[in-house]
Formats: sequence, structure tokens, C-alpha cells
Amino acid sequence: MNEIPLSVPWGILASMLLLSAFFSGAKAALMALNRYRLKYLVKTNQRSAYNTQRLLLKSDYLNSLISLGNHAVNFTAAIVAANLAMDYYRQQDVAAAVAVILAILLILVFCDLIPSRMAAVKPEKLAFTASWVIYPLLILFYPLLWLINQLTNWLMFMFGLNFRKKPATVFSSKEELRSIVNDAGNLIPPRYQKMLLGILDLESATVEDIMTPRHEIVGLDLDEPLPEIIRKIKNSPHTRLPVYRKSIDNVEGFLHLRNILILLEQTDFNQQTILGLLSKPVFIPDATPVHNQIHRFKMEKIRIGLVVDEYGDVTGLVTLDDLLQEIVGELITDDITVRQQSDGSYLVDANITVREFNRITQWSLPTEGPKTLNGLIIEFMETIPEAGTSIKLHGYALEILKRDESSVKLVKFLPEPGLVPAR
Repeated sequence: MNEIPLSVPWGILASMLLLSAFFSGAKAALMALNRYRLKYLVKTNQRSAYNTQRLLLKSDYLNSLISLGNHAVNFTAAIVAANLAMDYYRQQDVAAAVAVILAILLILVFCDLIPSRMAAVKPEKLAFTASWVIYPLLILFYPLLWLINQLTNWLMFMFGLNFRKKPATVFSSKEELRSIVNDAGNLIPPRYQKMLLGILDLESATVEDIMTPRHEIVGLDLDEPLPEIIRKIKNSPHTRLPVYRKSIDNVEGFLHLRNILILLEQTDFNQQTILGLLSKPVFIPDATPVHNQIHRFKMEKIRIGLVVDEYGDVTGLVTLDDLLQEIVGELITDDITVRQQSDGSYLVDANITVREFNRITQWSLPTEGPKTLNGLIIEFMETIPEAGTSIKLHGYALEILKRDESSVKLVKFLPEPGLVPAR
């Protein structure tokens, strides 16, 4: 090297270090790219985004090219550094060893860690710029990269490793998509986040999870006195009511109040008038998935049905509004069943379903057993607890505030340790 000016090896060393930093930064930037934004930019005909997408579609060749380039320039840099050290120092063995160690540290810090961190901050800009260099290199070295990939695949096959690509999926699980929605922050308002989470839950929800329980069904008993029936019709907050005799199990049909209000003042109005206006009752198995029932309501143009168990007994009532509320939550209801207090605690109507409560609070109370918070508490306690009782329900501390003879009515969930109170 004495015959070559020292500026030449120093220039080669600097070039190798820059190339090493380029390959490391390019790989980090390409891996950190937001794939959804990349697809959007491709649709807007951005050439750099298109080049980058083509690279990522050939990920095996891309990784091989970057690894090949990195190893080649790092190896060259180490050799040049060793030769330079031996020219400057007499103890050539020691000089070569020290030069290699210093080159490794230099490459690690300045050519790997720093470029990778810079790429993580601005991956899009760096990836798009690098794609104009890397894609031509991939085309140029394609035959060599093909041989390297074939050799790699063969060796993996010999060791019994699966090297074949699986079809690409946008999301590997529903929980991954749920995490994306929860982490959207200010990009999606909280009420719309709840709506999206409600849609994700449709697959696992059944009509039993969202129905109005049997004891809360409001209907008309034709065996009651006529004045009482008229009073219930006039004061009903609902537009459709089930009509039955003595028991909801003996249902005659559904009455739309719009069809009967104008008839109430007629002198010949009686129970037979009501029977003549009834629509056929619809019975829904309690295990029917919510999304299937929405489709059925739509196809059959119905809005209400009675939920029955495996024995044919009526266990509840479900309406189209109930199904829609499972998706959009509080957007279509003014009922306040969960109220967060200034200290971070929650006042909760115990009749709320566990699914709805989980969705509002982002907690994870079990949904496999009882459907309501009241039922979950009674199952846990194996009795109806007295007001003032404090328990820890599946990891969440609560206090019973109100109860009646047969159920818990109001509870207070105590704030979790470290929880920031609502302002």
C-alpha cells in the first residue's frame, strides 16, 4: 500500500462506512413503514411509494440484497482499516487486531445504531429515497440473489424448517384489530371507537347477550280489564308491544301502537279490536348470533321478536334497536347506566349487560356465564348481597349501594390504584 496514496484507502474506508450506514438505515426504514399509508400513497400514484411497495413484495430478495451489501462493505471496511493500521504501526499483528476492533465499534455505532434510529423517526422519507437505489441493485444482482435464496431454502428444507410464505393477511386476529382501534387516540373520537369495537364483537355476541330479560318485558295482557289495557297503551314508551294471555309464553302477537291509538276512543273498542291488529309473533333461539339476526330482521322486514330457550320458553325480547345499540352504543340511547365520578369510581346500574359494561370501561369481566352485572355478582357471592357489602369481583373492587328482594340494583366500582380521576 506504500505505492498507493493514503487518500485512496482512507477514501475507500469512508465510502464503505457510508454504504454500511445506508444499508442499515434503508432496512430499518423499510421495516418501519406504515403499510396502510404506503398503500394509500400507491393509490395516489406516487412513484417512490410504488417502488417501495415493489421492494417489500420481494422481501426475501430485499433482505438478501441488504444483508449481502452490508456484509460486503463491512468486511471490506475491516480489511482496509487493518491495512491502514499496519502501515502506521510497526507491531502489525497488534495494530491489525486493534484496527478490526475499532472498525467493529465504528460500524456498530455510526453505521448501524444511529442510522437505524434515524430511520425509525422518519421511515417514509428515508425508505422512499433508498428505494431509488436499492431497486436497481436488486435487478442488477437478481441472479446472485436467486441463487442465495435457493441455497437458503434448500438448507432450511434439509433441517426440516418451513420456509414457504403464508398468504399475507392484513390482521392476524380480531384482537390485533381491536388494539389498533384502541390505540387510535385522537384520530377516532371515543364514541366512534366504541362503535367499531361493537362491530368487532358482533361475531361472538348472541341475542341472549343483548335481549331484554323476561321479567322486564312490557306487554299487554288481554285478560286484564279493558281500562287497564287502554292505560298501558296510552302510557307506553314503546311503539311495539307483545300481546299475550296471562303469561308471555301464551303470546298472541305484536301490536304496533300507531295502528291502534286512533281507535281507542271508539265505543266498540275491545280486546277483539286488538287481536285484529296483531302481527304474527317471531321467535328467536337464544343462541342466534347477533349478526345473523340483524340480517334476518332486514330480509324479513321485522323489528321485534321473542327470545326462546331450548325448551321453547320465552326468556326475553329483542328489537332491531337492541341489535343496533350493540354496534353504536350510546348514540341511539339516552340511558345512563354507567357514570364515572370525579374520583375515578363508577356508579353502575346492575342491570347493565356485562358486554356493554366491558365495552364502556374497557375492562374484561367474564362474559361466558351470567349476562348482566347483577347476575355476575349473585353468581360470585352465591347470594344477594346486602347494601354496603364490598367485594372484589374478578379483580375489580366494588360496593353494593342498592338492592331489592331479588336483585342488586346499583353498585359502585372503586377507582383502581394509579387511576387518574376524570376531570
